[in-house]
Parts: sequence; C-alpha cells; structure tokens
Amino acid sequence: MSDDKTKVTDKASEIAKNIWLAGVGAYGKAVEEAQGRLEKAMEPPKLFRDLVKAGTALEEEARDTTASARHSVEERINRVRENFHNQRPARIEDLTALHKKVDHLTRKVDKLSKALTAQSAAKKAKLVATPARRAAGTRTSANKPKSPPAKAARKTATTAKTTAFKKAPTPSKRKA
Repeated sequence: MSDDKTKVTDKASEIAKNIWLAGVGAYGKAVEEAQGRLEKAMEPPKLFRDLVKAGTALEEEARDTTASARHSVEERINRVRENFHNQRPARIEDLTALHKKVDHLTRKVDKLSKALTAQSAAKKAKLVATPARRAAGTRTSANKPKSPPAKAARKTATTAKTTAFKKAPTPSKRKA
C-alpha cells in the first residue's frame, strides 16, 4: 500500500506542478498580451497621422468635386444669361441702324438699275447706227440681218428687264 500511496502522491504532486506551471504560463501569456497592447496603445500617434492623411485626401477629392460642380453650374448660368441677352427685344438704336443699312442698299440698287438702263440705251443707239454702216456696204457680225422672231424676243426681254427696274419701289423714304 505504501507503494500505492507514493504513486498517488507522485501523481498528485505532478498534477499540482502542472497546474502551477499552467498558471505561470497563463501569467506569462497575459504579460505578453499586455505588452503588445501597450505597444499598440503607444502607436496611436501613427494611427492618428494615418487617419489624418486619409481624411485630407478625401477632403481634397470632395473639394475638387465641389469645384467642378460649381464650375458646371456657373457655366449653365452663363449660358442661360447669354441666351436671355440674345433673345432681348430690338432696341430703337438697332432698328435705326438696320433702316440706315436698308436705305444704303436701296440707293446702290437704284444706281445699278440706272446704269443698266443707260447701258441698254447705249446698245439701242448702237443698233440705230448700224443701218448707216449697211448703206456704206460694210457687213460685220454685229450688223448682220437677223431673223425677225429672234430680234423680237430679244427686244421683249430687254423691255421686260428695264420695266422691272423702273417699276421697283424705292424704300428709301421709310418711316423710322
């Protein structure tokens, strides 16, 4: 029995020793974890700096987005303003300037029509002079006898042109 007692005592002491060692191991592990946490607790300035850096980047991105959105809105407002100014009613100064331009163009058209009338009169005078050349016996392509229908058609066309210019009203005496 004494042998059994010693075995039990050895076994109990071994179990007690293992319990003691487990407690010491737990204490050591707890100390290591505490030191790790302490080191991490000492890192907040680094963690804080990283967070500030990330926040700064996000803020700059938000500013850029806001600036581009503001620019886009300002562009739209400017376009609306331009369209509004382009669609404004005509002012009296604008109408007066337009009347002056129309009067100037009307005078030019009148001068051109008078020049055409004078030119056609000169051609008629030249045609009247050709019978005198015929009497002299000179024949040119300008005074060759022409067929009566062609001559009548040309005369009708010339008369129609000069009549159209003579009948055109002159808008130079408009009311402003």
